[in-house]
Amino acid sequence: MVTDARGNAYVNTIGFDFPAGDYRPGAVALVPPDGAARLVADDLAFPNGMVLTPDGGTLIVAESYAGRLTAYDVAADGSLGGRRFWAAVPDSAPDGICLDAAGAVWYGDVPNRCAVRVAEGGRVLDRVDLDRGCFACALGGPDGRTLHLVATQWSPAALSGGPRTGQVRTLRAPAPAAARARHTCPAGADPARPES
Repeated sequence: MVTDARGNAYVNTIGFDFPAGDYRPGAVALVPPDGAARLVADDLAFPNGMVLTPDGGTLIVAESYAGRLTAYDVAADGSLGGRRFWAAVPDSAPDGICLDAAGAVWYGDVPNRCAVRVAEGGRVLDRVDLDRGCFACALGGPDGRTLHLVATQWSPAALSGGPRTGQVRTLRAPAPAAARARHTCPAGADPARPES
C-alpha cells in the first residue's frame, strides 16, 4: 500500500492464494478518504511494492512474476492510466521498492538475495548482495540517505512459523530519499476531502 498527499491509498493484491493456489493476475485498488474503493489497475503479474513520484503524478508498481517495474499516470481523481514499462529487470523478482531523489528505484529481490538500484529503463546503478532474501527497501534517517533493507531466509515453511531469521540491515545510499510533495488546501477547506 502507498498513500498520496490527498490521503488516497493505493492497495494491491496478488490475485491468488500464495503459495498454494493457482496463479491469477493481480490488481490495484484506490481507496480515497471516504472509503469508496474502486479498481484502478489489473492484469498485474504478482504486484508487490509500489511508490509514487514526488509530484504524485506517477505510480510505479513492482511486478515480481514479470521481472519488471510498471508505471501509471495518476489522474486528478486518483485513477490510473498510461500503463507503461518503467524498467525491465530480467531474472529478478522485484518486491518492496522505494524511490530516491535521483529518480532511481531500489527494489528488494528475494530469490536472488539482493537489493538493486535501477534507473528508468532498467540500467542497474547499484547492487547489494545479501545472505538472505530481501523483501523491502526504504530510505530514511536524518538526511534520507540511510537505506534500510528488510531481509530473511525464505522458504514456504517460513509462512507457517519456521525459524526467525529476519533482519533489518542499513547502509549509506548514494542518493537520499525522494521528497514527497505536500498537498495544500485553500483556506477553510477540509484537507481530508479529495476535492480540497
